[in-house]
Amino acid sequence: MKLSLAIVALAMAIPAASYAQDSTAVSNGEYPNTFSSGSANVSPFTNQSKRFNDWSISAGVGVPLVQSADLTSIKNGNGKNLFGYSAYVSIDKAITHAFGLKLQYDRGETRQGWFNTKDAAPDATAVGARTQYDAISLLGDINFSNLLRRVDNHSPFRWALHGYAGIGTIAYKAYQKDVNGQRVATEIKPFKLGSMFMQAGAGLKYKINRRLDLEGRLMYVVTGDDEFDGGGQQYSAINKREEQVSDNFFNATLGITLKLGKHESHLMWHDPLQEIYYKLDVLANKNQDIEVCKKGDADNDGVCDDWDRQLDTPAGARVDGAGVALDTDLDGVIDLYDKCVTVPGPVENNGCPTVVPGKVDETTTKLEGIEFDLNSDRILPSNTPILNNAVSYINSSNGAYNVIGATDTRASDAYNQKLSERRANSVKDYLIKNGVESSKLNAIGKGEKDLKYPECEPATKCPEWKNRANRRVYFEAK
Repeated sequence: MKLSLAIVALAMAIPAASYAQDSTAVSNGEYPNTFSSGSANVSPFTNQSKRFNDWSISAGVGVPLVQSADLTSIKNGNGKNLFGYSAYVSIDKAITHAFGLKLQYDRGETRQGWFNTKDAAPDATAVGARTQYDAISLLGDINFSNLLRRVDNHSPFRWALHGYAGIGTIAYKAYQKDVNGQRVATEIKPFKLGSMFMQAGAGLKYKINRRLDLEGRLMYVVTGDDEFDGGGQQYSAINKREEQVSDNFFNATLGITLKLGKHESHLMWHDPLQEIYYKLDVLANKNQDIEVCKKGDADNDGVCDDWDRQLDTPAGARVDGAGVALDTDLDGVIDLYDKCVTVPGPVENNGCPTVVPGKVDETTTKLEGIEFDLNSDRILPSNTPILNNAVSYINSSNGAYNVIGATDTRASDAYNQKLSERRANSVKDYLIKNGVESSKLNAIGKGEKDLKYPECEPATKCPEWKNRANRRVYFEAK
């Protein structure tokens, strides 16, 4: 029986152990399936891409004590404790940093009753028993230290609290001894319906080094059988002493774990949060020197050659984000050389039109329509088309022009004179900035002496639209 269970456990363990040796992470360079991952920056998770060891072998010895039964190991009958022996070996697989599985083989002998079966029965009423058992179980392993670790704890840890629970099959022979001698009271074969059992408990691990862990463990085994304690048949006189129908025992063990694999660390000793915080600290302390313009800026336009689409921009030209010289009116003449920046014209005429829109006759002496807000010399956006036409007209003519500013009759004569001069100069500056030669222009302020509507003196005599028309600038040929 013992040999058959050991063979089964070994047969199940060998295929698993063959995958225990993994290697450092590699990438095959293939484009991954991003439908499930959500990112192109991923690689398949295989034995070759693992970063941690996740297989180990554990073994240990201990002392079982029957606690819930008709015959117990703890102060039963004569008030003394009877200690048995136990041993276990397991193959362990870490699924995550906080959960794993164990395939475990247990073997041991419990001693219970009034006296040790190695001794003679002290009297006719004394009954002693011992139970030899073999068991295979599958246990879940929860790493509470990793699961409940504080997020602000950045220190490494060498102690870890584990919790275990699982089911399996148990085979045993229970011997009973009294004054008449020793005999087999019950024998259960493995892998039968009545041989199922459960066990659960906790263990405290200490990390000796990257290869070895030391663990003290306390497990509670529920046999589900009323005959495990050697009391004989279910309804025998001994088994009628207590009402429980399951003989259970504690198993205290001390064991060692050998971690398998090539990596420096085992998955169950890895704290992902600690690694994240460490990387954040490294990033925060890293010198953030960034090298820009590796290829320089050959045309000195302020745009690095790494992404400059025009590497020979003329000196002084304004450029866009791609380093291309600006051409506001899109006439093929960049603003640097365009005499009419906002009005398109042919290249041979320096970007100015040869024909004024609307065909203004050169005999025209006045260009009107440029109005201002009250007490302001700011050019209104609505005046831009008029001024752009004026640029085209003046550049296409051979004459020179006076830029004349005027006001309404509000305020004093002196104030209105200065305001009209500011308005004339504001328009003159705009024209020069947009391509008109300064020698063709002369700014003159006439204050309130040149009213378009003379009847508006004082201003209160007229509607506001007439006063607005009096606040103007116009051109006059010299």
